[in-house]
Order: sequence, then structure tokens, then C-alpha cells
Amino acid sequence: MMNSSQGSTLSSNVTGFAGAASAHREAKYIDAVPVYVKELIAGGAAGGIAKTAVAPLERTKILLQTRTQGFHSLGIYPSLKKLLKHEGVAGFYKGNGASVLRIVPYAALHFMAYEQYRSRILDNYSALGTGPIVDLLAGSAAGGTAVLCTYPLDLARTKLAYQVVDTRGDLKHGALQFHSSSAYTGIGNVFNRVYTEGGVRGLYRGIGPTLIGILPYAGLKFYAYEELKRHVPEEHQKSIAMRLSCGAIAGVLGQTLTYPLDVVRRQMQVEHLQPSSQGGQVYKSTREGLASIVGNHGWRQLFAGLSINYIKVVPSVAIGFTVYDSMKTRLQIPPRQKSSTTASA
Repeated sequence: MMNSSQGSTLSSNVTGFAGAASAHREAKYIDAVPVYVKELIAGGAAGGIAKTAVAPLERTKILLQTRTQGFHSLGIYPSLKKLLKHEGVAGFYKGNGASVLRIVPYAALHFMAYEQYRSRILDNYSALGTGPIVDLLAGSAAGGTAVLCTYPLDLARTKLAYQVVDTRGDLKHGALQFHSSSAYTGIGNVFNRVYTEGGVRGLYRGIGPTLIGILPYAGLKFYAYEELKRHVPEEHQKSIAMRLSCGAIAGVLGQTLTYPLDVVRRQMQVEHLQPSSQGGQVYKSTREGLASIVGNHGWRQLFAGLSINYIKVVPSVAIGFTVYDSMKTRLQIPPRQKSSTTASA
């Protein structure tokens, strides 16, 4: 007869065998998934989690960029307090559903497209070398690709975030109010109304400054990241803290240089929502938008909300890189083709 110790040992062996078999099946399934699909999954997860974490700051930034009444003269903290007072905690996340729906496919496409473009450039255009210039080109192309595929969702997110509706009944003066007939009720409602009013062209209103801004921004971000990493000692190349630091600095640099274009884009997206008393106007081009903003509000308006963008870029990049690295390990994504400078997505 089997004693208790023998039974316990047998039970442990069976459990261990079952666990190993399960892990083997899981690894087998993961190995069967194409690398580009793994990159899509990892990038999408990183983008969604990072975007949700900084949603309150993103909402406030949009209100500052678009000079929403009652917010254009406030700072970051007063704006957050005002949102909390009039809309509650839910107000911090208004438009975040559209934002996450946009950022998940956007980040997924951006990371995957960057990897694919980079590999193709290295394979087919050897004259360009293998330095950061490849990352500049691949990052720009990937950014443009992702924007073209997800722009209508960004438009919906901006329109939802722009409207400030008093849900607590104590908003009297200073903040923009909407009649029930004009307030958007959700992402689907935004798509339906915008398409009815302007067709497909309406869904891509503001795409010009977006592309003009994202091409240099995405390229500069990857270029700066690789250049910064080149100066890091070899023993620290795999450090998560180093990657986060380099990524944050690269993001801040790219944001600063291209931010005015982002301001024009936001104003073009919400120009039909602005009341005449606020001086709302329709910009025919990016250049006209830049000139009009400077002429009417001064050059400082081109950088409205930039400080809050700095505040959200660092945690957003940190969370995004951490999740992406974790997902790459979990999904067993092989290392990228190496260049003369150690690279990382």
C-alpha cells in the first residue's frame, strides 16, 4: 500500500508534469503566431495601458489647446479641479474610449510598421547605411501609416474631449455649455454626424497638419532614441531605466519641435463646435491656421498645453516601454536585426 509521503511525491510529480505540458503547449501556440502579429499585440497593449494612465492630463491638454471657454486662462491643476467639480471623475476620461480605440491599433501598427519598414530599408537600401538615419526614415513612414489608418478615431476622441457638459448642475459661468441637440453622445454618434455633414472628407478634417506633424515627430523620436543609446555604455544597453530615460527625452524633443502643428490640428478638428462669440473660424490650410493663431492670440498659443504634454509624456513613455518590453518577452519576439547602434523598439 502507498504511504502518505509516496502519495504526496506522486501528486507533486503529476502536477509538475501537467504544468510542464501546459507550458509546452502554450509555447507551441506562441511559436505558431507570426512575428508581425506578436508585434501588433505587444504594441497595442502598450499603447492602450499607457494612454489610459495619462487620460486626465490628455483631456486637460485638449481643453487648453482648443481655448475652451473657462479653461483657456487656467493652468493645469486648476483645470483638473474644475473638471472634477463639474463632471466628476468620469470627466477625466471623457473621450478616452475613443482614444484607446484609436491608440491600440495606432500603437500596434506603429510598432509593427516600424519594425517592418526598418528591416526592408536595411535589406533593400544598403546605401543608407545602418545608423540612426534608418530609424528616422522607418519611424516617419510608420507614423504616417498608423495615422492614415486610425485618424477618424482621433477626430472622434477630440470632439468628445472638447465638449464640457455640466453633469452636476452647478456650472453657471465660464465653461462652454452645449445644448442637448449638439452634444455628442458617443463615438458612433460622432462618426454618424460627421459623415452626414461632410462625408469621408469630414472624417479626415485636420489630417494635413497631423501628417505634417507626425512624420517628423515619429522619425525624430526614433532617431533621437537611437542616438542617445549610442552614447550609453554597453553594460547598460539592456537596462529598462536607460530605455525609459532615453525614450522620454526623445519624446520630449520630438513633441517640442512639432507641437504647433498639433495645436492647429486640434483647432481644425473642433472649429465647427466653437461658438461665434469665441471667434471660431475655419482654416483652409495648415499655414493659414498657424498664421491666424499667431495673429489673433500670439505665438504662445502655438504652445498652449505644452507643459502638460511634458508631464504626460514621461509617464506615458515609461509605461509604454515597460509594457512593450514585457509583452515582447512574454510573446517570445526575437531580437531585431542589429545596426551599428544598438536599437530597440
